[in-house]
Order: sequence, then C-alpha cells, then structure tokens
Amino acid sequence: MSKALAGIRILDLTHMLSGPYGAMILADLGAETIKIEPLLGEGTRKLLANDPSNSIDGMGAYFITLNRNKKSIAIDLKNEKGLAVFYDLVRESDVVISNFSAGVPERLKIDYESLKQINPAIITCTVTGYGSDGPNARRPAFDQVAQATGGGMSITGTDADHPVRAGIPIGDLGGGMFAVMGIQSALLERYRSGQGQHVDISMLDCQISMLSYMATMFFISGDDPHPIGNAHFVHVPYNTYKTADGNIVIAIITDNFWVNLKQLVQLEVFDNPKYDTQAGRWEDRDLIDAKLDEIIGARDSAYWLEKLQNKKIPCAPVNRFSNALNDEQVLHRNMVIELKHPDGKSTRGPGNPIKLSRSNEESFTPAPKLGQHTDSVLKQLLGYNNDRLVALRQQAAIR
Repeated sequence: MSKALAGIRILDLTHMLSGPYGAMILADLGAETIKIEPLLGEGTRKLLANDPSNSIDGMGAYFITLNRNKKSIAIDLKNEKGLAVFYDLVRESDVVISNFSAGVPERLKIDYESLKQINPAIITCTVTGYGSDGPNARRPAFDQVAQATGGGMSITGTDADHPVRAGIPIGDLGGGMFAVMGIQSALLERYRSGQGQHVDISMLDCQISMLSYMATMFFISGDDPHPIGNAHFVHVPYNTYKTADGNIVIAIITDNFWVNLKQLVQLEVFDNPKYDTQAGRWEDRDLIDAKLDEIIGARDSAYWLEKLQNKKIPCAPVNRFSNALNDEQVLHRNMVIELKHPDGKSTRGPGNPIKLSRSNEESFTPAPKLGQHTDSVLKQLLGYNNDRLVALRQQAAIR
C-alpha cells in the first residue's frame, strides 16, 4: 500500500514550528521530504536537547516530533557552491517550503522568481507572520504575536482585562495547516497547467480566517465580542462544571438536549417553561450555571458522564494530557504513535489526523541526525560521486 503523496518530492527549509509542522504532515502523507539544514543544524535541534526530561540522546521533543519521515541534508545556502547544490535539488523536486522572515528568500536567491528559472514546474511556499506584501510584511512574528494581532486572543479567557493565548500554539500550527492546503491546491492545479506557482501563507491571514462567523457577527453588530471563559454567547448551559474529582463539559445546543438534562438533574427551578427555549435560558444563564454547579459538584466525573451519555447529552471530561493520550477513541484512531530516535530508542507522540480510505498507510521513520542523508541523496538523486562530495565538504558547502 502506498501513501497518498508518494512520488512528490519536497525540499524543506523550515525551522521552529509553523513550517516544520506543515512539512511533517506532507511527509506523513508520503511526500519524500528532504530537510535542508545549515551546516550547524536547524535551530529547533537545540530546543530541549539537553533537558533530560524532554529529550532522547541529545534530540529534544520538538525535533523528534516535527521531523519524523524526513531526510536531512546539511547545505550552506550562503556558499556559492552550496547554493548550486540546492539548485540541482530544485531541478528534481516539486515543492520548496520555508518559513524565513519576509525578504530572506529573495536575499538567499531561493524565492519563487529565482527558482522558477531553474524549474518552471516548482511550487514554493512561504509561511510568514504577515505575508509577503503589505505595509507590515517585514515585521517579525511568532505564535503569540499572531494570536494577539489576529483578534482571537481578545476573546480567550474570562475577562477583557486579562487576555489569554490559546493553550496550544494555534498561530504557528494554523500557518502550517494552511500551508498544507495551499501546497496541495497548487499541486492539483499544476496537473492541469503544467506550471508551478508560489503559495504565500500569512499566519495573521490564518488567524483572521479562523475568526469565521464571529467576524461576520462583528460586522453586522459593530460590537467587539468579549471573553466569556468556557461559556457560549448563544447556548445555555454550555460550560465547564466542577465535579467532586475534576471538571466536565456540558454543551446544550438544542432545546431537546435541555429537556433531557432537566429530566436527569430533577431540579425544580428548571421546570420554569421559559427555560424550554434558548432565549429564556440565555436570560437566566447565571442562575442555570450556578444551580448546575451545585448539583454536579456533589458527584464525581464518572458518575455524571455516564448519566449524561445515557441521555445522549453532549458532554466530555476536561482531560489532562495523561487522559487524552490514553483515550480509547484516540488510540483506536492511531493518534498515538511510536516516535523513534535514529539510534534506536523511542518515545510516543501524536499521529497523523488525515485518514484516507485507500492510501492510508501509516509509517513513521525517525527524525534524522544532522546531514544523515547528505551523501545518499546527492549520490542517488543527483549522481554526485565521492570526489565531488569530498570537494564540496572541503569548500564548506555541505556537511
């Protein structure tokens, strides 16, 4: 069984999180992904590398996770000879993905306008904070900067005076996810036109896109939304509730769910006919939440989850990582996989969320050592001989 993107070759120039995450998804789906690193290695190699709790044999959790299914070649792109090697690789590849700051690809002569002269079918993708053009394109941005600028941070938390970023780095991860969509779209279009193109991903654009219907609500009403914690601005009750041993979520999004909940908790105050409609519940939302807090707090999470599920009421435990990563549904979906170190040790990490019915082979090779595949790729793909490799090393072009 082959993977969906088998036969696609990607040159991965990314670092840190947004770009590596996108390239990782493409690699998981079968694209031959060749990581092009500086001679001293991509910066993420150093993150947590010396933390005994979060590394294996000098390779940190960041790198182990984000660079599975990739090969590593070390090339100095600032070296004329090294750049020539890179151009040779471009001739044999389909995609070049990077997340340098805006303007860096042009300075390094690895931008689309430069590379299409070498391979007219090449697709390039850049993931930057603000995109490749516009008044703020050259501003630096990382995850929290994108979250803050994009508006989502202003509605996260419990009050407007204490904005909170998302617990997962959605600014970075969003950029990587949209890069995957953009690259796959460009590949599909190339089958029709035979031509490459540039995919320009802005982390800010991604954050604005994910505001979705809430942005439209703002344009209709003119009102800035405010953070409301884990409650909902339409549905009631829709919140987290503390049990005797943890927290659970209840999400009543239809009146039928409310009827089932009312039958379950048997609270006389809930028999008020006005609460049988969303508008009536919204009017007394604080009272409803307070009463639920009282009764739910008297029993443990397992008790309430069983009762709620039997009534087909949307609910869930607020899982810690130790619970989520051992959830039977998560495990069934192969969303916890073995991540190997190239020297043989292993740990576990999250799997690939894209499940295909036919080309769904799931295999994961270890994140590579620096330059582990330099010789094999340059020999097999480009036909370089040993003498040429020796010369390139003497010229500090490769490692």
